[in-house]
Amino acid sequence: MKKFTLLCATTALVMPAAAFAQSTGTSDMEKDAIVVTGTRAKSVGGVEVPATTKTREVLNSDFIQRQVPGQSINEVINQLPGVSFTNNDPFGSAGGTLIIRGFDQSRIAETFDGMPLNDTGNYAIFSNQMLDSELIEQVNVSLGSTDVDSPTAAATGSTVNYRSRRPYETFTARLEGSYGWFDGGNYFRTFGVVDTGAFGPFGTRAWGSASMATNDNVYGHRGKIYKQQYNAVVYQPLRSNGDFIMVGVHYNQNRNNFFGSLPLRTDLDQSPTNTAPRVVGSDTTNRFPLTAAERNYTVARCQINTVARPGVADAANACGSAFEERLNPSDTGNVRMQSRFTLADHLVLTVDPSFQWVKANGGGTVVGQEGFRDVNPAGATPTAALNTATPNQCVQSPTTAGRSCQIGYLGGTPYFGRDLNGDGDLLDTVRVFAPSQTRTNRWGVNASLRYDFTDTQTVRVIASYDRGLHRQTGETGLLEINGEPFQAFPVNDPVVAGNGDILQKRDRRSIALLEQVGAEYRGEFFDRRLTVNIGVRAPHFVRDLQNNCLTSSASGFVECFGTNSAGLAAYQQFQPTVTVGGVAQAVQGPQHRRLTYNAVLPNIGMLFDVGGNASIFANYSRGLQVPSTDNLYNNFFFAVDNPNAKPKPETTDNFDIGARYRSSKLIAQASFWYTIFQNRLASAFDPELQLTVFRNLGQVNKHGIDASVSYQVIPQLQFYVYGSYLWSKIQGNVQLSGTVAAVDCSAANPSTTACALTAGRRESGAPKWTFGGAVQANLGPLELRAQAKRTGPRYVNDVNLPLIIANRQVYGATVPAYTLVDLGARLPLKFAGFNEGTYAQFNVTNVFDKLYVGNFGGQLTNTTVPFVQIGAPRAFVFTLNIATR
Repeated sequence: MKKFTLLCATTALVMPAAAFAQSTGTSDMEKDAIVVTGTRAKSVGGVEVPATTKTREVLNSDFIQRQVPGQSINEVINQLPGVSFTNNDPFGSAGGTLIIRGFDQSRIAETFDGMPLNDTGNYAIFSNQMLDSELIEQVNVSLGSTDVDSPTAAATGSTVNYRSRRPYETFTARLEGSYGWFDGGNYFRTFGVVDTGAFGPFGTRAWGSASMATNDNVYGHRGKIYKQQYNAVVYQPLRSNGDFIMVGVHYNQNRNNFFGSLPLRTDLDQSPTNTAPRVVGSDTTNRFPLTAAERNYTVARCQINTVARPGVADAANACGSAFEERLNPSDTGNVRMQSRFTLADHLVLTVDPSFQWVKANGGGTVVGQEGFRDVNPAGATPTAALNTATPNQCVQSPTTAGRSCQIGYLGGTPYFGRDLNGDGDLLDTVRVFAPSQTRTNRWGVNASLRYDFTDTQTVRVIASYDRGLHRQTGETGLLEINGEPFQAFPVNDPVVAGNGDILQKRDRRSIALLEQVGAEYRGEFFDRRLTVNIGVRAPHFVRDLQNNCLTSSASGFVECFGTNSAGLAAYQQFQPTVTVGGVAQAVQGPQHRRLTYNAVLPNIGMLFDVGGNASIFANYSRGLQVPSTDNLYNNFFFAVDNPNAKPKPETTDNFDIGARYRSSKLIAQASFWYTIFQNRLASAFDPELQLTVFRNLGQVNKHGIDASVSYQVIPQLQFYVYGSYLWSKIQGNVQLSGTVAAVDCSAANPSTTACALTAGRRESGAPKWTFGGAVQANLGPLELRAQAKRTGPRYVNDVNLPLIIANRQVYGATVPAYTLVDLGARLPLKFAGFNEGTYAQFNVTNVFDKLYVGNFGGQLTNTTVPFVQIGAPRAFVFTLNIATR
């Protein structure tokens, strides 16, 4: 065990190109400064605070390997100040939500070996698709600023960068097996990796790995979570000066069910007497559970209607509609390269190209219609309506005057114009699988050219390119008798309509393009006690958008006709407008739009060594997030010349000032930060309707304090504590609808029906404060670890008021604070005749089985109930790790 730990620590020192930052270029530049000044990384208990001009925190493999094996790296960084991550399950396979300094994950740039991971469509981060934790050398978090070469459209503030380890120089094999359990289910995981060691005439090294994990759903007890992952890396050193080429391949497959998402309500039934029993389950009428017993509801197996009756209007039942029955599959992969070349004395080129692909979907079922939809509701009443409750549905496509019965995906319902259940009529409704499908191909490169004028003066220029081809569709698929889909991806075998069309609930093709140049200068003065960094990046963004459906609401609701151009024309003729907020808006037809955004973003920092292992630092950076393609498609509801059709980008001015102390036994850092947030867009997602609504909060001012201390009392005992406090203040009130006439929400007594009174309020969704710590003790061969974190209350909405539904409070203004405690133990098995790298490990997460509100997006007002994820329950995991050394 000691040799393995020493190997990891030595690797971090002798491979300086894998330093602290996201790209090879930034890593190389910071490494150079570290080597020149002699201020190598210092770690206590796996925690580092690099000597940079930014507020950075680093966790290396010593820290990462003590967590639950295979755990998402975003759950691991939950042990850093300013970071709040809520895990959907205890094992890292089901996703979660990340917040740093109040920035949600769509505003945090995350990279993997310098390659951007944020989704090209909505900038989301999918934490269940990260690299296996055993392969991560380190993760660093820049709490308030990007790097000058960050290739991102998403970062208005923080960045998360993790790096895979390089292959070892000698042959090594490692096999790991984990078994876990929790109330109501089990967990199994296997992981293996083989390092070739140096081979061939040029000292080539490589490793390959594979892992598989599966567990029961932690709530609802319906379905499984399954994950498999494969990785390989080839490393070729070029010279003894640090030049190299490294190529990596990654593939990850997830097969998940949704689970644990419930409306945030703690009231009883809506009856006047208020005495009805609580209803707990997967339907929209559920309440958020208050006790551990109530969370263990079960979604029972069901059966779809199978008796087809010719000539009778058979109705679909609810089988397959429960939230826990819905799938959320994904196949993701990438090929990436990192490289460094010394072109001449003091001239270094780094190039990091990559290619990524994504195939994923999410969503539930919908009741499809065998018949047609009359898109002229003002015309003659259909004589062959399915039933009197649905007069706009037809069982045939007639030519009778005043009627226009069409095939299409309309009003959120597919009208197939064909017999789906085989009873020979078109009278029936049939439940079908209807997720939102996404396929992405993404190419990128990040290059940097650095020149050292002297030992203390360096300049570099950078260039970045990132192009994501994003295809978003919504094919339907058939269900088995138990309500489960035949096919995880309906796009592979979609239901075909009577006219030969594949019906889509959305049909988009997008190109998200970034072209960026930048430059950075680093100078050292006063006997290298003062370091100054001055950088600037100038990104150019293009959003090329093709929507093939009509847009009928500001939330992005669409009406899709496929190749049925006659149906599209009829809809535009008979339903040319939609009334929203009392104002008639023209329904926008299929169209192409191209938007561009440009910016100049400075990044300036200072680091001063005050002596005695202490330093002070300050940094200013400007951040930018251009509107996501999802946001821009919502705005297709507005005509091109309407200002709402061209939402402004978010910008931030981020200021940091802090101090740090770094010695072999004590590492400490504290910083005060201030952010001015302009055009702060907020969004709320409804998992039932699969819709996202965006709003602009205008200017938001935020500031806070982050601090951490890691202390080694004696070699056998280490302590780590950290904490943060966050203030945010929305500067103005927000108009509730962009489709109505403008109102003065800044008036002394603004209208509460037209305006959300957000002025002076905090942003919702982010904790007011967090603090925690860890203690690690080595008792002979046995290593024990305990860590705990308390997360403060979070406002549910931006008006900071209790939820009021039908003049009745159903939940308070904030979700309560909660505390999570984790325990771990590791026993090296050398005493039993095994190699030092072989050990047994036992982890317990959420020791006291705390039931808490997990992730939620927050919302603007207090008049609708948001969906929230129940936090992960207590879990036990036993791991046996066998290694050749």
